Amino acid sequence: MVSKFPAKATAAFCLITAGCFTSQANLLPFSDSPVSQGILRSSRAICTVAITVADYKYSLYGLPNDCDEYRRLLSEVHLRSAKRLLKLCEINKGFYVKAGQFVSSVRQIPKEYSLTLSSLQDQVVPYDFKVIKEVLVSNLGQDPSELFTWFNEQPIAAASIAQVHHAMLKDHQEVAIKVQYPGIEKKMKLDTRIMYSLSDFVAWFFPEFRFRWLVSEFTEAISLELDFVQEARNFETMSNNFRNNKVVRIPRIFWDLTTNQVLTMQFCHGHKVDDVVFLKGMKINPEKVAKKLLEVFAEMIFVHGFLHGDPHPGNILVSIEGQGGFSLVLLDHGICKKLDEVFRLEYCQLWKALILLDSRKIQHLAERFGVGKYYRYLPIIFSGRTIDSKSGIGKGMLVEEQKKLKQHLKALKMEDISSFMESLPSNFLIILRTDELLRSTVSKLGASKWVRLLTYGKYASLGLSPKSNPCSGLTSFALYTRLIGNIEYILLRLTIG
Repeated sequence: MVSKFPAKATAAFCLITAGCFTSQANLLPFSDSPVSQGILRSSRAICTVAITVADYKYSLYGLPNDCDEYRRLLSEVHLRSAKRLLKLCEINKGFYVKAGQFVSSVRQIPKEYSLTLSSLQDQVVPYDFKVIKEVLVSNLGQDPSELFTWFNEQPIAAASIAQVHHAMLKDHQEVAIKVQYPGIEKKMKLDTRIMYSLSDFVAWFFPEFRFRWLVSEFTEAISLELDFVQEARNFETMSNNFRNNKVVRIPRIFWDLTTNQVLTMQFCHGHKVDDVVFLKGMKINPEKVAKKLLEVFAEMIFVHGFLHGDPHPGNILVSIEGQGGFSLVLLDHGICKKLDEVFRLEYCQLWKALILLDSRKIQHLAERFGVGKYYRYLPIIFSGRTIDSKSGIGKGMLVEEQKKLKQHLKALKMEDISSFMESLPSNFLIILRTDELLRSTVSKLGASKWVRLLTYGKYASLGLSPKSNPCSGLTSFALYTRLIGNIEYILLRLTIG
């Protein structure tokens, strides 16, 4: 019967049904079966998005989008909607919490959403150990008591798809055991399908609000995280890439105790990288830690082309062991991305052009990345300068530049932002998210913006140099290009300095 209705009538019918269903959900005798819980979570999500769409539609009805009143009301609706989504994530838990965390780290969404959803970082409740024990036995074939001298049943960390336990092997080696929650893959498939449908629904009502690219990125990231064997391989790739770096520590994998759902690794002691009180208490300079952190990730992006895509503070520890008084321990290699070599080289060139403000080169590279129409905004996104800036890099904008930038931003519509994000290659999106997480951590550590720009400029230059390519020999051409690369780095350093 419903299928015979016009499209909008069908949508209205479905939304009203979902709304009524959700309003009564807490009164109904739902079972704990995956199907029942899936229906319940989906109905909440549909209802929340329906109310949010109605809020935007009617709160802003009739207002031209270039007036101050529209912008004021839009900010209010953003905040109300963000609070609704926060409540949805807290109630639905699981992948909704993960999705909220993911969205909060994306800089290109309204700040009302990123600030509100950032509180989800500490919202994960661990599973009961009985459930975890069943996963361990089914994957490792033995009871934990037969494999370990001792096993702490209380997790030392809990996330949306797994939790981590501390244990000791029979040979007295300390290990951290990451155990995936049962049935998580089925939940992921259902929840992400709903998220796709909801993003399409929003785009239907508001063609300029298109977030399918965000759902795609989230789905890809989650899919990567669910394969613990691939994550173990990522650990080893990263370890090999930094084998000569005395500051970086990558936990060793115990392959005989690793499966698709259980990952066993060397236990490393340390504190979260943004724990400034700990750093100062141990006489470790937080700014020095920030600098080393930026260098490590700049080397991943510009030189190795293999990136750890989830560098939030819980995944990076500072250990008091190591040369120079500390070392950085990199955990959780689920979201790792092998950058295309052509992209890596072009991204190096982009940073070189951003520092030198080579507008022609920036425009050319923006076209290569598929966002030629928006090339003027790349310097703002990455270096905080306009493309025709007269101020030195790392310095604040001149008053004239600020006024001009405000005019440009006022002219931007949501359609432009959606189009820009849809056009970016996947490699670019993971770098944007990684950079935003690093900026947040570096800011907490008290390092200046100049340090980030200098570090990225240096490693972009190194990434273009033949010495970063192990296949380059000592031919006259290689020596010549290496010399040119070194000269270019000196010029970049002088420009920044």
